[in-house]
Amino acid sequence: MEQPSHPKKWKFALLVWCFIYPMITLLSSILIPLMTGFPVPLRTLVLSLILVPLMAFFYIPFINKRFFNWLRK
Repeated sequence: MEQPSHPKKWKFALLVWCFIYPMITLLSSILIPLMTGFPVPLRTLVLSLILVPLMAFFYIPFINKRFFNWLRK
C-alpha cells in the first residue's frame, strides 16, 4: 500500500500567501484606524490573534481538502 506523499512546500506556501496577503490588507484597513493610539507591537498582536486561528482552524484544513491532489503532484 502506497503512502500519500507530502504536500509540495512551494505550492502550500503559495496557497497560504494567497490567503494571508488579502486578509492582512483587509484587517489592517479595518482595524489599524481603530487602533491609532496603540503601539505597533500591540497592533501586530491583535492582527495575529485574529489571523492565526483563522489559518489553523479554517483555511489550512480547507486548502488541504480542496487542493489535496494538486498539492501532491
